[in-house]
Amino acid sequence: MRPTRPCCHTCLVRCLLVDDNGAFIETARLLLAREGVVVAGTASSIAEALRQASALQPDVVLVDIALGDENGFDLARHLAGGDTGAGLAVIMISTRAGADYADLVADSPAAGFLAKDELSAVAIQRILGRA
Repeated sequence: MRPTRPCCHTCLVRCLLVDDNGAFIETARLLLAREGVVVAGTASSIAEALRQASALQPDVVLVDIALGDENGFDLARHLAGGDTGAGLAVIMISTRAGADYADLVADSPAAGFLAKDELSAVAIQRILGRA
């Protein structure tokens, strides 16, 4: 059975964090946990992310645009298209500014974009329309 979605901005959000930088994953996990976001799982590749998303059914998937040799937008299309059994909310993340990817994000199924240095529970909630 699929876990209940958060009902409001004060409820916990469960996320899957997809990034090929282990140091960033650990830093983001700590930051988000302090702010009430549950990092239910992590992945560093598209295949791993698809498995984790299917198993964990998170509320949102935070996807790094540059996943080593892979493209985060490809993963976003798979996730939003329902390849995992549900059209998951996806937020693209990057160390680069949003303006660098504005057209690509707009043309993708992603709910929005966050620069990694702006990552926070409030920013996630805002993009998901819960803030």
